[in-house]
Formats: sequence, structure tokens, C-alpha cells
Amino acid sequence: MEKEIKMKIAISAESTIDLPKELLEKYEIHTLSYHIILGSEEYIDGETVDPTKIFEFVKETKILPKTSALNGEDYKEYFTELLKSYDAVIHFCLSSGISSACSHAIDAAAEFKNVYVVDTKSLSTGIALLAINARKLADDGIGPEEIYKRISARVQNVQTSFVVKKLDYLYKGGRCSALAMFGANLMQIRPQLLLKDGKICVHRKYIGNMDRVIEKYCRETLAEFNTPDLSVGFVTYTTATPEMIANAKKALQERGFKEIYETTAGGTITSHCGENTLGILYMNDGDKE
Repeated sequence: MEKEIKMKIAISAESTIDLPKELLEKYEIHTLSYHIILGSEEYIDGETVDPTKIFEFVKETKILPKTSALNGEDYKEYFTELLKSYDAVIHFCLSSGISSACSHAIDAAAEFKNVYVVDTKSLSTGIALLAINARKLADDGIGPEEIYKRISARVQNVQTSFVVKKLDYLYKGGRCSALAMFGANLMQIRPQLLLKDGKICVHRKYIGNMDRVIEKYCRETLAEFNTPDLSVGFVTYTTATPEMIANAKKALQERGFKEIYETTAGGTITSHCGENTLGILYMNDGDKE
């Protein structure tokens, strides 16, 4: 009997996946970078710009950075290059509810018979959760079309949320009024931002010290989204105190997550949310207790 030849599948995403180099290498995930524009200077997201540079720019200029949207030609060139070394590509896009890049990727993929684009309806390490799962399926010898079907079915179960300390960046980005920002900052209101149907919405509002807020946010999130896949969980932040990080990691450890990764958010989250923003992210389609 002739042995079946395993397909070589590239798992791919944009720099908005927010994974450090060591995790990209561990899970063999290729990335296409967004460009971040700070005034007249253009930087490569995840390579030549980091949250610190963005925070300094905003403090000096009082304006938010801009992202240079990826277009169809960017994706065509990128997919063409990957297919020189792989039989198929499964690409994970930043939510279509946030960026037009996803539609550009889908249009570009239509010109290839073996490129599959997943609209993650997510951002940051919410994208990473899906990409890591795809890598494991590919390593198990599952074909690209079946991987695409299985991963697409899991998109709705990605729990992606963050708590924001101040509303300054949301105000600058036109996502809240000056009055709402002033009142929230004055009353120390810390909104929880949740990805719902691919768009960012305010889910809960916390009050007070961020160390204690993060502890409560993690407890309530795990109680609400209470069927986690315990294989992988992320603690992702722009900046955070050691106590904020410790509280988040402890919550995931006590819930029983096997792999817990601590990561720094890239240009997209940083530009939307500002300093002292932290979230826990995980798949919420595990076994019910």
C-alpha cells in the first residue's frame, strides 16, 4: 500500500498576533507586518516599534499613531512567497470588524487554490490561540481544508478581553466623548473591553486600584466564560505592574491552564488602549464541569 504524503502547511498571521519571536518559532507561525506611522516616520509593527516608543510619541504630540493598511498586492506577494516552500497556507487575519485588511486577504487568496483565510473576529493573542491550534492539527497530518473548517468553527469561542486603566487613548481614537473620558478617569473607572462579533465593546466597568481590578476581572471572566480549553492561556498587556501580571497568571494557574504565556501587546492594542492595559485570553470551548 502506497504511503500517504503529508502536506506541508504554512500557518500564517499578521503582526497583530502579538507573539514574541520565540513563540512564533516554536509554533512555526509566519507573519506579515503592519506598518505603524508616528508623525512623518513609518515603523514595522513588532520589529522597529514597541509600546514604549508609541507612548512617548503620544505624550509629545497628543495624537495617536496610524496603521498603514495591508492591501491586496501585499497579500498576493506574501502568499506567493510562502507557496514556494509550502503546499498550502492557512492565514489568520485581524478581525474584519476592526480592519479592512481581512477583506483584502480574502480577495487575494481567491487567486490561489490552496490559500485559506480565517477571519478571526479577534485581535492580539486571541488570534494566536487559533493559529496555535491550527499548527497542532497540521502537525497531526490533518489537511488544510479540514483544518480551515475546524478552526472556523472555533472562532466564536475565543475569549478576548482587556481592562483599560484610562480612557485617554479611546477618546483620542474617537471611541468615547471627552465628558465620558473625564468622568471615568476622575472616578477611576476601568472598563473591560470585549471582542464581540468581531468588534470592541465595553463589557463591564470596574473601579479603583488596577492590581485589585485585575484580580476581580480575571475571577469574573473565568466565571462567565466558564468552559475553557485549558491547554493554552495568555496574559497579554501593553504595560502592567508586577502585581497585575501576577494576579492574572495566578488566576489562570488556579483554573488549571497547562500552558500560560505572558506577552506584550503590539502596535494595534497599544494604539487603541494605551498604558496599563491587560487581558487574559483563552478558548472557551472546553469540557463542561
